[in-house]
Amino acid sequence: MKGTTGTYEVRVEVGSDIYRVFSFFDEGKLKILVNGFQKKSQKTPKSQIELTEKLNKQYFDEKKENNKLTSVADHLDMQYGILDTKERDELEAGFESFKLGVMLQELRKEQGMTQEQPAEKSGTTKTYISRIENDASDIRLSTLTRIICEGLGKHLRLSVEE
Repeated sequence: MKGTTGTYEVRVEVGSDIYRVFSFFDEGKLKILVNGFQKKSQKTPKSQIELTEKLNKQYFDEKKENNKLTSVADHLDMQYGILDTKERDELEAGFESFKLGVMLQELRKEQGMTQEQPAEKSGTTKTYISRIENDASDIRLSTLTRIICEGLGKHLRLSVEE
């Protein structure tokens, strides 16, 4: 559109109604369909153009600001120390335990099972399954194997990585 900073107009006709949708490009790709309105006259209302320009500027300002974000790895290094330090190793171990609980919960829910069902099949309790799923309990490998294999009918595979 003339007089704008890269705003384009898309016209959409639905029955006898015509709508205008404003958009702009980012790095050569259509990124935003900013706003739209029903066309009732030949002239585009100034307020619609101003709103589009404001949203366009806001998009690029936020994009520029977001490029200053710290990566998760850098944040963890700053907050908890680098890998192979005591604090970071404790964090990483806790995260692995958390992931295990989430995995167990997802497997159980995929099969439409309650916590009681795999507990009963594997010889443990609903409370224990709940504690694992909520990262409130350490788990022995033999118990995990029983819950996965007998309780959920799956196979457990472990790997060791550097």
